[in-house]
Amino acid sequence: QVQLVESGGGLVQAGGSLRLSCAASRNIFGFSRMGWYRQASGKQRDLVAVITSGGDTNYADSVKGRFTISRDNAKNTVYLQMNSLKAEDTAVYYCYVLTRDVVALSFWGQGTQVTVSS
Repeated sequence: QVQLVESGGGLVQAGGSLRLSCAASRNIFGFSRMGWYRQASGKQRDLVAVITSGGDTNYADSVKGRFTISRDNAKNTVYLQMNSLKAEDTAVYYCYVLTRDVVALSFWGQGTQVTVSS
C-alpha cells in the first residue's frame, strides 16, 4: 500500500503560479512513473504530466511550456510547478504513481483543488 499526500493547491489569479507537492509514504525508487492528473467539474480525469524513474517527462499539450514536473528522490516527493495559470486550469489535481512490481499497481492521492480566477 502507498499513501500519497498532496499539498499546494489554492486560489490564484490568472497569470499566477502554484507549486503542487505529492509526498509518498515509501521510497519513490519503487515507482516506474509518477504523475499528475486533473479533473474539472463535470469532465473526465486527464493526464497533466508524468515523470519516469529515468527522469523522462511527458506533458499534456495544454500545459506544455507552462507546467514542469520534477521529483526529489531524497524527499520521496514529486512536484508540479504551474506558471502562467489560466482559468481553464481550474480542476482537482491528483497525484498518481505506478509501482515496479511484477504486477504493477497504481495509487492515487486524495486530490487538491486548484482554482484560477480570471
